Amino acid sequence: MTAEDLLATCWTTAGDAAPGRDDQRSPLTLRERAEAAGAAGFTGFGLLYADLVEAERAYGLAGIRSLLEDNGLVHLELELLVDWWTDGPRRAASDAVRRDLLRTAEALGAHHIKIGPDVEDRPWEPDAWAEEFAALAAQADGVGARLGIEFLPWSNLKTVYDGLRLVEAAGHPAGGLIIDVWHTERAYTPPADLAGVPRSRIVGVELNDADRQVVGTLFEDTVRRRRLCGEGSFALPDIIAALRATGWSGPWGVEILSDTHRALPVRQAADVAYRTALEVLHPAR
Repeated sequence: MTAEDLLATCWTTAGDAAPGRDDQRSPLTLRERAEAAGAAGFTGFGLLYADLVEAERAYGLAGIRSLLEDNGLVHLELELLVDWWTDGPRRAASDAVRRDLLRTAEALGAHHIKIGPDVEDRPWEPDAWAEEFAALAAQADGVGARLGIEFLPWSNLKTVYDGLRLVEAAGHPAGGLIIDVWHTERAYTPPADLAGVPRSRIVGVELNDADRQVVGTLFEDTVRRRRLCGEGSFALPDIIAALRATGWSGPWGVEILSDTHRALPVRQAADVAYRTALEVLHPAR
């Protein structure tokens, strides 16, 4: 694997779709998105659960595998599992999604499954969460994938330090972190601190950029106003250098979420996301 391996996360090629909407499904077909990602140069692809359901209905799992392979997309990220820590009806619904994600990860050879924290930031029991995380990591490992949790500055896991405490307490080697640089920057994490994250605990990295000032809530800012890599205020060269120091070499996720980006034709959106990310990864080029 080389540093040029870039993964188009699910929102980067989703067109007019966004987190927080009642219907988060992309209006584009998987074929349109996979072909756009592959043509841009991406070697990885992210797929949201809601879009996975539609894609399986349209192509079947074998058809999805063929679409990805035909477009050179060898690293697959599946997301997003929530409510994996709770009980009752929410847990029952979460478990149904879990079964589908695990089944798909095994069939398609997914690189990892992404899970989320509690975005309502309710009281929680770290020991219970560690136990649930370890069990879920073991299930992911059983189908040949890793499990990555994404910390969010408005959730119960606000920083890279919070996320690392959870995965270390869980202790399963298949479990680790998804490090989105938007979240580290908005949590005021010094880039150099990322160099201290054990390489074994990094499951995925997501690159993007943003303006210096937050506009609206953190959620609104992250969903509507991200910028292409190198076009905002983030210290991306320092962040990338710190992550390289851990031994991380990819695939580097590119997650662009903005009103401007999702209005672009998908081939243009994928191309500009790829080119700007590659420019910050390899400035000499």
